[in-house]
Amino acid sequence: MEVQDQIQKFSEFIDGSCKEQLIERIKKDEKFLLIDFSELIKFEPDLAEEILEQPEETIKAAEIAIEQFDTLGEVRGFKARFFNLPEGHKIMIRNIRARHLNKILFIEGTVRQKSDVRPQVISAKFECPSCGNVLNVLQLETKFREPTRCGCGRKGKFRLLDKEMVDAQGIVLEESTTDLEGGEQPKRMNLLLKNDLVSPITEKRTNPGSGIRVMGILKEVPILAKDGGKSTRFELMIEANFVEAVEEDFSSLEITSEEEQEILDLVQDPKLHEKLVNSVVPSIYGHEMIKEAVLVQMAGGVRKVREDSSVTRGDIHVLLIGDPGAGKSQILKRISKVAPKGRFVSGKGASGAGLTAAVVKDEFMSGWSLEAGALVLANRGVCCIDELDKMSTEDRDAMHEALEGQTVTISKANIQATLRSETTVLAAANPKFGRFDPYEIIPKQIELPSTLINRFDLIFPIRDLPDAVKDDKIASFMLNIHQSPEMVTPEIDGNLLRKYFSYARQRIFPKLSDAAVDEVKKYYLKMRGSGGDEEVKAIPISARQLEALIRMAEATARLRLSQIVERKDAKKAVELMHYCLAQVGMDPETGKIDIDRISTGITASERSHISTIKEMIVDLEKKSGKTISLDDLSDMAKERGIEESIFEETIQKLKRAGDIFEPRRGFISRI
Repeated sequence: MEVQDQIQKFSEFIDGSCKEQLIERIKKDEKFLLIDFSELIKFEPDLAEEILEQPEETIKAAEIAIEQFDTLGEVRGFKARFFNLPEGHKIMIRNIRARHLNKILFIEGTVRQKSDVRPQVISAKFECPSCGNVLNVLQLETKFREPTRCGCGRKGKFRLLDKEMVDAQGIVLEESTTDLEGGEQPKRMNLLLKNDLVSPITEKRTNPGSGIRVMGILKEVPILAKDGGKSTRFELMIEANFVEAVEEDFSSLEITSEEEQEILDLVQDPKLHEKLVNSVVPSIYGHEMIKEAVLVQMAGGVRKVREDSSVTRGDIHVLLIGDPGAGKSQILKRISKVAPKGRFVSGKGASGAGLTAAVVKDEFMSGWSLEAGALVLANRGVCCIDELDKMSTEDRDAMHEALEGQTVTISKANIQATLRSETTVLAAANPKFGRFDPYEIIPKQIELPSTLINRFDLIFPIRDLPDAVKDDKIASFMLNIHQSPEMVTPEIDGNLLRKYFSYARQRIFPKLSDAAVDEVKKYYLKMRGSGGDEEVKAIPISARQLEALIRMAEATARLRLSQIVERKDAKKAVELMHYCLAQVGMDPETGKIDIDRISTGITASERSHISTIKEMIVDLEKKSGKTISLDDLSDMAKERGIEESIFEETIQKLKRAGDIFEPRRGFISRI
């Protein structure tokens, strides 16, 4: 097709279907026109074919055609952007080959890093000093080109008159993990964005961690050898023509009408809950409570943004702490497969930057760029973190903000950015010495900072204690699996389970009913009221647990695909929460639940002994001066009903804390 014909055809097409859009763009002073490729195919199939085969020249013809509409207003420098390419032209980054050079491609992936916006020269004008001739040189390569000779025969230096600059930005695109077979390393591709495609216009679309769909032309970039010449190898780069966001989390999984019908049929099943529990991790026997918690976690609560722009998270975080060989990692692995946008990371192999975000040196555009970590890449998905206790303290601290605030803030080099990480976290860890000590209280064996533990809504200790009946069942179950592996087929297929959770998250936003509010409030007040004794001020549960209860009640309603949270949902949430608190937070002396015990490992009764003994020391100081006899103190403690063993333990604690010291044997003094 001749260039003139192309321009003519484009003019007719734009006149017919894009005129209103063009007028709108001129009003907004936006220098691009979006052309629907599917419309163009209907209008003129040959023209569409030309775009796929010779994109550079054909897109240029489209831009010249736009400029002919100058009666409408200022249309110089307008860019033609094509979208809606046929699905058959979609290609994976790993399949791009030399034959695709200079063709238009259609790829999808996740943004891994993004550079700053920098100006780039696209053409330069030079004047010949001898004859005054003006030479225009297009700058298409990475190296700045000057004219080699003039028409008058002159070689050598020419005077630079002016140069035309555009904004340019580099992006590194990585294949989506959903498109890959297990174990494949995702491949990367450099993208070059120019003019209106750069940030801040596309800020939301091209932030690290977001999924995008790109139409662009594949170009080669020469690699400069060490001696200054060109290498025979070339780098590949895609010059983007159009970029659009692709959400591929819970909220965007495509659900066909047949699948929707299957999901609605499932809900009618009276044994739905049992089926879900059995299908979530079918290869592990028992642990019903944990499986229920994971189901609730996958459904998630409702995220609320209020008028004053404060946000309450809807994601439920779960922590599993247990003896080795209890199947924690298997649960995590399975969930990362079932959940849309699921990521699996392991403690020793993850750093703080790998979890949140890193600022890396950018080779492509020179400067600094932002690279998203696992919690950001799993935004609106699930991140499974194994071996949480093996991570170094600094790396673990990086997670605090992501768990509660649901953002990751970076201020490094010259980059200040806030990335979204509305991520549900399922973590697993081992106790302090690798295995639980049956005689020591559980919280003292959890070697994680109290601030981090506090952010998990549910904490499950998994203890592996010998039990004849249970051991027999587990042994039979495991041996049967090994004998006939096909035995473990989940009642609900993994793909349907995934669609089920997505459907629940997309369509169901349950509201609390009065009965559910009443149920949660009753439990909260009952637990708070249990610390009403004057002796021991236990802090049973805090407002954070109240929020967790609401989230879990909403999630339970979501699992039933109900728009209203009923009393039974609240009861289920209370049951889960109480199960965890009773396992971890029960104070053996008072028989009451104490939230501080989970997070700090010091129970309220211990705290009250410490304060009682401190008061006694002050009283004795008034009578006998600075140095107090331990025997006198011990007698006084007996009168107050403190046992000998507890008294000695408390004195040791105070010594270790540096509150008291022993000037001579049998005597103590306050510091």
